[in-house]
Amino acid sequence: INHNHRMLISHSIIPSFLIIITGTIFVWPALIFGGLAYSLHVIIDTFDWGTNFFYFQKKQIGLKLLISKEEFENLPKNLSEFKKAESFFDSKYYKSKISLSIEAILFILMMIFIIFFAIEFILISLFYFIGLYFHLSRHFFLRKVEMMK
Repeated sequence: INHNHRMLISHSIIPSFLIIITGTIFVWPALIFGGLAYSLHVIIDTFDWGTNFFYFQKKQIGLKLLISKEEFENLPKNLSEFKKAESFFDSKYYKSKISLSIEAILFILMMIFIIFFAIEFILISLFYFIGLYFHLSRHFFLRKVEMMK
């Protein structure tokens, strides 16, 4: 599927349903909420690039707000303009004030919910910063690669 991780079953709604069903069968609230969070992640991913939401249809669906119809149809050409293909997606994402604003708002909401509803898990939120570090280091690496001539 052209090395696009959003076309894998992990970016479909199927795993979240399985997690929710398992959590319901075993009356395990953490799994139910985990499944809901997973499904929310997949739904949010349909807004920026689209996902293979139902998996079996092998079709990327969603609003695709970060890529125009022309860019999507001419994706190989657009990717060839970069030294690393993933730089195309990375630059589109980080140049979008809307995407970055949504990320900031979701982080703030996450922290508010943890503080008010699960303060005992505040230290676990530090793992977010580890993920953020890897995300940003990849972004700056790609920028550096694209700037080198």
